[in-house]
Amino acid sequence: MIFDGNYTMTIAGRPVVSDKTLPVVNPATEQVIAHVPDASRAQLDAAVEAARAAFPAWSARPMAERQALVAAIGDCLLASKDAFSALLTAEQGRPRAGCDWEVATCADWCHAVSTFTLPVEVREEAGRRVEIRHTPLGVVGAITPWNAPILMAIWKMAPALLAGNTLVLKPSPYTPLTTLRLGELLRDVLPPGVVNIVTGGNDLGQWITDHPGIAKVSFTGSTATGKRVMESAARTLKRVTLEMGGNDAGIVLPDVDPKAVAPALFWGAFFNSAQVCVAIKRLYIHADIYDDVARELVDYARTIRIGDGSMQGSDLGPVQNRMQFDKVSSLIEQTKAEGHRFLIGGEVPEGPGYFIPVTIVDNPPEDARVVTEEAFGPILPLLKYDDIEDVIRRANDSESGLGGSVWSNDIDQARRIGERLQTGTVWINEMFAFSPHAPFGGHKQSGVGVEHGMAGLLEFTNIQTITSRPLAAAAG
Repeated sequence: MIFDGNYTMTIAGRPVVSDKTLPVVNPATEQVIAHVPDASRAQLDAAVEAARAAFPAWSARPMAERQALVAAIGDCLLASKDAFSALLTAEQGRPRAGCDWEVATCADWCHAVSTFTLPVEVREEAGRRVEIRHTPLGVVGAITPWNAPILMAIWKMAPALLAGNTLVLKPSPYTPLTTLRLGELLRDVLPPGVVNIVTGGNDLGQWITDHPGIAKVSFTGSTATGKRVMESAARTLKRVTLEMGGNDAGIVLPDVDPKAVAPALFWGAFFNSAQVCVAIKRLYIHADIYDDVARELVDYARTIRIGDGSMQGSDLGPVQNRMQFDKVSSLIEQTKAEGHRFLIGGEVPEGPGYFIPVTIVDNPPEDARVVTEEAFGPILPLLKYDDIEDVIRRANDSESGLGGSVWSNDIDQARRIGERLQTGTVWINEMFAFSPHAPFGGHKQSGVGVEHGMAGLLEFTNIQTITSRPLAAAAG
């Protein structure tokens, strides 16, 4: 399938435009590549009403039918994989191989989630039957970010629909195109109103979190915005799942081979130009091997080609938008002004595109902004340690607690260290090992609730307990 240049919202299974539009910019060229609808409050109301109208029939469908339709979403993505990947590169900036991975992962995710079912627990107590069920909530409002737009949409859509909910989905205004195209394809797959996709800016997000017709908000984005979502949702006691920012620490033990581990550490920090919530943001390296690991990281970084993601040979693309480009550029300038040493990078080039070079900072102090703040861009501080207790304390000294990693040939020791990290996920000798079957969520200010696995599926449900006993026993 080759996508055309017309982009419409999907409400009640129909294409919808708006009086106002928003431009979408290719971050590699800074050229406007499309305009998308900027939804009005009335159009959001229509989307919520469509979802509410579709809910009774959708939630009453047999589980096997919902499973088959969730799997069919994955089939749609696979059938249009090349078109989705090309469009994702254009709006997000990531090189094509990374976009191919994202689209394929979305399809795999749908197929995996389609095998789940909601559990029913039955107990017999003193002649009474106790049945514990999980029932859908109603309309789910999903708000997704710009760093992995189609993946984040599927992470919310697949379990929400499987659980029997209907959906109103708002993608980031920076990267709405692939999500709108998905809505277009699903008009021929799902009953009208089951999935509604609306586009707009901050106002639309606020309207979703305020809307009395929405039962739950599932949000992925910054901690600051997540706090506002939670505050707004509280007014109508909406359920919330919030996956927010992280300032994740990686800990490298002294028994690793610096040259062998350098590529994995590099991509753990810089994949998608470091625009990954669980990327390594602070890398703690034991003093005995600090210089060797730093040298190998720099040598590997010199082999990386940064450029337009649509051009063959590009390994890393631009930062996705002007706001984030300015933030990361400011962080580099402040790091430079504070006199910290750059091992590579540190000079932002002029010219079109939001390109920032791979930048590695040599052992800045623990209270430097480059250490305490999540950059969400390609700048990484290397930090030296020589005591395990000290590095665990430093890794945990953050308001965030999303992910972390430990790197060692001694897996048992690495696991003992990992168990003490105050994070929702710990990877040992790998990164980004997400699974549809493994819960993912943040500790501290990195999140509320979890996604994925049975625990993530149940976040889209209420618990209902039904007790029963024979009428004769009740009369007696």
